[in-house]
Amino acid sequence: MTTEIVPELSTGTEDLSVWPASTRLLPRGDLAVGRVSLAEVAERFGTPVYVLDEGEVRERCRIYRDAFPDADVLYAAKAFLSRGVAGWVREEGLGLDACSAGELELAVTAGFPPERVVLHGNAKSPRDLEVALRLGVGRIVIDGPSEIARIAAAVAPGERQKVMVRVVPGVSAGGHDKIRTGTDGQKFGLSLTDGSAQYAVARILDQPGLELTGLHCHIGSQITETEPYLVALRRMVGLMARIRDAHGVTLPELDMGGGHGIAYRPGEPSLDLTSFARRLRAELVDGCAAARLTVPRLAVEPGRAVVGPAGIALYRVLAVKDTGGKVFVAVDGGMGDNPRPALYGARYAPHLVGRRSTAALRAITVVGRHCEAGDVLAADAELPGDIRPGDLLAVPVAGAYHLSMASGYNLVGRPAVVAVHDGTARVLVRRETLDDFRGRDIGE
Repeated sequence: MTTEIVPELSTGTEDLSVWPASTRLLPRGDLAVGRVSLAEVAERFGTPVYVLDEGEVRERCRIYRDAFPDADVLYAAKAFLSRGVAGWVREEGLGLDACSAGELELAVTAGFPPERVVLHGNAKSPRDLEVALRLGVGRIVIDGPSEIARIAAAVAPGERQKVMVRVVPGVSAGGHDKIRTGTDGQKFGLSLTDGSAQYAVARILDQPGLELTGLHCHIGSQITETEPYLVALRRMVGLMARIRDAHGVTLPELDMGGGHGIAYRPGEPSLDLTSFARRLRAELVDGCAAARLTVPRLAVEPGRAVVGPAGIALYRVLAVKDTGGKVFVAVDGGMGDNPRPALYGARYAPHLVGRRSTAALRAITVVGRHCEAGDVLAADAELPGDIRPGDLLAVPVAGAYHLSMASGYNLVGRPAVVAVHDGTARVLVRRETLDDFRGRDIGE
């Protein structure tokens, strides 16, 4: 479906720093993204609806390719995956980081080469491994000792599967306790400090059906500083040197994971990608020189930093309630399509679109329609004081970890995803309907 191409207007005095680069202010308080009116998207496709700027996703892929010209850049599918997004990522030259047979098979049906996919997961199911081996996935990241024998036993006689070992380097980083994965005492990876990682390496090297290509680590998510990555890298290089000394094997690959932080609200910090890439590469070269190691091929796994800023969630206001000295604005979505505020206390900056208001801004709490007191999308957001039912709210930086973690709570149904680009709007993922719920429910 196409829509009329909107004119290129100034962004005015609005702070649109966390919005896609294509965002423009239109008359009557509307915004355009990808030269498509957000109010028109809501009118045509209904609400709630997610808008994804194809040009922004592609540009962010290119920025990563430019920042890491001699490395493998793997898009972390867990942030958000559809066949359309898989196609964009593939066309821009990125690989893929998948965490399940579902993600892997969807990407491959969209034409993604399986050899450019890395399979992760702390508890890979038999189906995950069967699909990965059948399709010929490029790498499987071993997350625990039990996976070594399982994968080795599943490899066909005379064949070899390339694997990596996920190492816990003992580095604490990330925007919330629940997304810090670089320290001991959590479910991911094999510890560097207690020798688990070294023991796993020795076992893998004894398996004729497994080819150990390198080490992997992922220290957390929503990280906005480079230093934790540098500390982790030094420890990984040190481990690679010890593996060489103990086994005579020089590993050719080092995957430093993702977790690159972005700004969700104006003024918040984000990871400086150019500086990060330069310092990470310099640290790798210097560390390998000091350890007399051949420099391994580097890999990084951005997800949120690619797709997060490209997404906008559109909601229709259903009710306004002034109670207990607070104003609550209830919308037609909520934690069913965005659980991040409830899970991590994530904060957003919603924006009134579709009409221009001259009312003074006031602190307003935007809540969802689900039956939980914790269903809060934006606490104390600055919005016009005359907000009313029927208004349209746009929430920027909504492309990552919203619909990928969406639920069927209250049988509301998950929203559609609409891609916008050069004045064209098209559905990537249709809205979940009552027919979908009925079709799955086969009992009486």
